[in-house]
Amino acid sequence: MRKFFTLLVLSVVAFIAYTYGAKAGRGRYREIQAGIDALWNDPRVKKARKQAVKRAEKAAKSL
Repeated sequence: MRKFFTLLVLSVVAFIAYTYGAKAGRGRYREIQAGIDALWNDPRVKKARKQAVKRAEKAAKSL
């Protein structure tokens, strides 16, 4: 699980660096943003986010 989290954080950092540092221009940025928006608003992702929040709240209560 730790390796997965590290890989996820590294991927996010790399994506942000690419987005801000790329010389591909505004068009490529808009393509990337559209892809992120589509992923973020996907019903399966929304459901997973809600489940993650519920699990986090449950874990916080058990502490």
